[in-house]
Amino acid sequence: MTSTSGIADAVRFRAGNKVADIDPSATPGFRGSKADAATVLPERSDRLAGLQEMLYASWKGGDKRSILLVLQGMDAAGKGGIVKHVVGAVNPMGVRYTAFGKPTAEERAHHYLWRIWRALPPAGHIGVFDRSHYEDVLVVRVHNLAPPAVWNARYDEINAFERELVDAGTTLVKVAMFLSLDEQRKQLLERLDDPTKHWKYNPGDIDERLKWPQYQEAYQAMLDRTSTDYAPWHIVPANRRWYSRLAVTELLIQALEALDLSYPLADFDVEAERRRLLSS
Repeated sequence: MTSTSGIADAVRFRAGNKVADIDPSATPGFRGSKADAATVLPERSDRLAGLQEMLYASWKGGDKRSILLVLQGMDAAGKGGIVKHVVGAVNPMGVRYTAFGKPTAEERAHHYLWRIWRALPPAGHIGVFDRSHYEDVLVVRVHNLAPPAVWNARYDEINAFERELVDAGTTLVKVAMFLSLDEQRKQLLERLDDPTKHWKYNPGDIDERLKWPQYQEAYQAMLDRTSTDYAPWHIVPANRRWYSRLAVTELLIQALEALDLSYPLADFDVEAERRRLLSS
């Protein structure tokens, strides 16, 4: 079976990595084909599901830790597919999913992290952010929605916020998904060509495509300034969706395995309960 053990390390962002050098069709850390991935993914999904159950069970036993998966990427990068095919492999009872769109009037009346705080995963859960607080140093920067002095201060503020989360027991898995403009065009055309996918199409996506050079700069700054030892970024090429799904599966498995989880011991006499049950 083709090994997936090198993926997590291969996609970790390191100082000096350049957004402009990312190959969206690459499969770092995995030498296999799409067919190989299809063979190995079910087993890895089962492993993920087992670890997620153990995380949830540990919470029932008093463990306060959690996982937060942050997905950032341009439209059509496959964030929804990650939620459906990767996170969808685990028990939804232990998942808290939030898709962050344009801030509502209520959200705009608060600090930009207010809506993030409200969506954080409870203990024992895997939280999933489809977009996140990083919109406030990406979209806000590219569209000049706030003065540079405002969004520039947010990098350090986000680092402090994430440090607090980690210290409180949340492991962050931050994934930046990069899709080529050609592949994005293909994905958007599929939405236009299929009436059942028109609801997924946003005319504004074309305007965003035209700003890709500015987004490259914004992503580079985001990675350079907010990839920390306690909450590192991971660069996942997204042209090959089978790869991006496998990569995020591995990142979640690695994060869960690092917690060294175990099922809580029974707080009752197991044998006594067995006898009671058999005699009932």
